[in-house]
Amino acid sequence: MHIFSKEHGIVGTNGIVGGGLPLSLGAAMHSKLRKCGQVSVCFFGDGASNQGTFHESINLAAIQQLPVIFVCENNLYATATKVQQATLCRNFAERAVAYGIPGVIVDGNNVLEVYQEAATAVDRARKNGGPTLLECKTYRQQGHYVGEDSSGYRSKEELDAWLKRDPIKLFANHLMEEKILDQKGLDALEAEVVKEIEKAHEFASNSPFPDPKDVLKNVYVA
Repeated sequence: MHIFSKEHGIVGTNGIVGGGLPLSLGAAMHSKLRKCGQVSVCFFGDGASNQGTFHESINLAAIQQLPVIFVCENNLYATATKVQQATLCRNFAERAVAYGIPGVIVDGNNVLEVYQEAATAVDRARKNGGPTLLECKTYRQQGHYVGEDSSGYRSKEELDAWLKRDPIKLFANHLMEEKILDQKGLDALEAEVVKEIEKAHEFASNSPFPDPKDVLKNVYVA
């Protein structure tokens, strides 16, 4: 949950629900002041959409016309809580109306649809058009945490239906239908990805643990 990579533009994630929303504003403000054309993108779930930071952040971003895209990954569950049990609002993107910004709903399992709407939002942000709220309707295939038995709050039928709409499988079918790749090409691509993951796993496994002496490094008290 705590990832930072300056070279990749990842300015920090955290375990606080909705905590990334206000952080994205700082990055967006920095970009606006430097006039560098960079766009801040904040990812969060349907659960975070009911946090106060959601409303506060979008309101401020709208007022300041910040180059930021708020991406709500609505996977229908906040841990084990169904979205219907947490809010009467069925489409979180509709909340954008209250702040005077575009709210767009997309099929989160359709790679091309997400890409097209995201590209539109990025272009708008770079032209000083301000923020966009993008809601991606999708589904969490696994449990909320490793090893979780999610059968207690969702049915097997529901899960199986969504598994048939796996975005990777859908896009693979699209590539084959459009004759962009054949099965041999897809197999080669998958093998390349598996190799990259194995290499990353090996690197992590062989990396040394942090020095206990660094436990207070970069920790500040006001």
